[in-house]
Amino acid sequence: MHWLQTLDMSLFRFLNQTLSNAAFDFLMPVASGNPLFVPALLIAAALLLWRGGARGRLCVLMLAVILPLGEGLVINNLKHAVGRTRPFAALDGVRLPASDAVKPGATGDAMAGTHRRDSAFDPRSHRNSMPSAHAANWFAATMVCWFFYRRSWQFMLPLAALVAFSRVYNGVHYPSDVLAGAILGAGYAVAGVLGLNSFWRAVGRRWFPLWWEKLPSLVSLPTETPAATNAPSHSELETRNSKLEQHWLRAGYLLLFMVLASRLIYIAVGKIQLGEDEAYQWQWSKHLALSYYSKPPMIAYTQWLGTTLWGDTQFGVRFFSPVIGAVLGLLLLRFMAREVSARAGFILLLAVASTPLLAVGSTMMTVDPLSVLFWTLAMLVGWRAIRPDGATRHWCWVGLWMGLGFLSKYTALLQLLCWAVFFVMWRPARTHLRRPGPYLTLLINAFCSLPVLIWNWQHQWITVEHVAGNASLGQQWHFTLRYLAEFLGAELGLWNPFWFVGVGMAVIWFWRDYRRDVRLVFLFSMGAPLFLVYLLFTLYARALPNWIAPSILPLFCFAVGCWHNRWQQTGLWPRRRLVAGVTLGLFVVALLHETNLTTKLTGVSLPRDFDPLHRVRGWREAAELASQARRELLQEGKLVIVIGSDYGITGELAFYLPEARKAPGEQPLVFCRTTESPSSQFDFWPGYTNLHGANAIFVAPRRIKTSLVEFLKDLQGRELKKRLPPPEEIPALVRAQFDSVTSLGVFPVPATGWPQHWMQLYACRNLR
Repeated sequence: MHWLQTLDMSLFRFLNQTLSNAAFDFLMPVASGNPLFVPALLIAAALLLWRGGARGRLCVLMLAVILPLGEGLVINNLKHAVGRTRPFAALDGVRLPASDAVKPGATGDAMAGTHRRDSAFDPRSHRNSMPSAHAANWFAATMVCWFFYRRSWQFMLPLAALVAFSRVYNGVHYPSDVLAGAILGAGYAVAGVLGLNSFWRAVGRRWFPLWWEKLPSLVSLPTETPAATNAPSHSELETRNSKLEQHWLRAGYLLLFMVLASRLIYIAVGKIQLGEDEAYQWQWSKHLALSYYSKPPMIAYTQWLGTTLWGDTQFGVRFFSPVIGAVLGLLLLRFMAREVSARAGFILLLAVASTPLLAVGSTMMTVDPLSVLFWTLAMLVGWRAIRPDGATRHWCWVGLWMGLGFLSKYTALLQLLCWAVFFVMWRPARTHLRRPGPYLTLLINAFCSLPVLIWNWQHQWITVEHVAGNASLGQQWHFTLRYLAEFLGAELGLWNPFWFVGVGMAVIWFWRDYRRDVRLVFLFSMGAPLFLVYLLFTLYARALPNWIAPSILPLFCFAVGCWHNRWQQTGLWPRRRLVAGVTLGLFVVALLHETNLTTKLTGVSLPRDFDPLHRVRGWREAAELASQARRELLQEGKLVIVIGSDYGITGELAFYLPEARKAPGEQPLVFCRTTESPSSQFDFWPGYTNLHGANAIFVAPRRIKTSLVEFLKDLQGRELKKRLPPPEEIPALVRAQFDSVTSLGVFPVPATGWPQHWMQLYACRNLR
């Protein structure tokens, strides 16, 4: 095998050095990745979806399924298994035409604060070389396109070869890396297309016979229009419509299963770390109580159950978030199939899956998934309760779900306003107010609130003070419009612009004659009042985009119902708008789950302030930084604790420090700094002030903002100056607790090509 390694090395030197010239120095970095690639890719995908017919849509679908799975399951696992160092980090004299920030023969230092145009040149970010993901993706795309467009190889194959060659010329891969990537990519592309086609031929015939008759193969598409047949009879038409409803319902079940599986896999592989609230509330699950400083107790109980099942892992913390999303999808699919149509239910699932806010909420375990779950359950059973045959037991269930919603998030109180709006808008429903059902709902809801009330009574109503402070209720009201545009812009992006506009159009149609359909009145009432309350609140203060989360599903059901009624009148769904919305939404959802895709597609790493995932990256590295400082201080022979400057960093350190995660509720190692008045749940647990004589490492995140101008300079390939956030003094109250405090410096915490966080560390000695 030595001769193969020698040949590989010689060929690398030949391609990287002997063939070097000014033209290639310009062209090859562009071929590896440039900012124009993503727009070109989106335009091509949009054209295929819009004008490509069934062939174009199947081609885009195959690419969207096979390329991510192939890279994630095949290429990345092989990279970790082989562990081959990239040539620019292993060899001397390697030319790097794409970046002059890394000199030939240098290994680079990700901690030095130098920002590079292509994160592939950062050996600490990408240490593994075999096989090449660029080559695998391009050759896989070439094979997929060939199945649907035979002549596509004439331009796809040269492009794939150019990209593969550029990876060697740029000094980031050996020739054997790109060869292995090309073979693997082409191989799993062929296997994926043929496997999906075989699955469709076997399952489609049984589950979707009407669709299968039109499309018996995903590869060999029909080219001739079937001959016209006699018009079906009324009974045949009813039978066909019934079968179509079954098809859409089964398609919904299949979509739910695929989304649930992908989300569970995503949280299992650990692509992202816990957010500050997740880690903070994980600590609550180790101190179960009737309520907590800022939130009701349901999130703590849910995380306790998840970590009991799966251990104190990221998967255990987040397990119930995808499950809640799947349960909601199943209930809404069946609700829409029963009340509107199965096709409308399937379209609703597509809209939900392509809504960024809901997709993120079905991945991260915060109070919002629980709030949306119980709000929606109360809505669904409430629909049964307000029917003429509604029973008292239905109203009891409404009270229970609303009560559990209150135990999840205080926003649930606004669902009472939604019920009031419904009774005002729909006169026939007021007959229920003369029955015991609604009053039992209020009684059960009030009973469920007792744990929160008891805990607050025991702690001087601290939560009321905290919530009032967050709502800015103490400040004098001044009319302002500066938060309104910010709020609407955030919702436009987080809802998906197509769905946001679609809901707005549905509201306009509905309001012209809202008395025609009780279903639409009910769904509108269950969502619109909550959204309107926070919209009006922006005239007073800033409202966070996630506050309206429980209103999205009712309003989506409402909008799909309105569009379905319009389709029955015109005979056409807005297909192009639907396809465009799903495509845009899924693309944004994919980027929100893996923002490093921008680096792979464009060669540009996103700085912290432009990367939405910076909140769930870098915490493990920050904990290792604190752990290393703690180990050095332990050499003095005293107990060394870790103190966080706020609840967020304290929760992250408690989770990602292995020695702190062992028994966080029994003998804590990580504490939050003491304050003069309660500012987090940590202030209600035993602190560190009785550990006299102990030393401590104090950890404080430091913020540094990257301006758009600086980011654009980096896009142009200019090296940014090393910018450190200004050091800050340790809080006076903490300094007074120790005999001496020494600053250890400000350290960047990298997770990609840019530091995701900056941490300032202090060594504190001899707690008084």
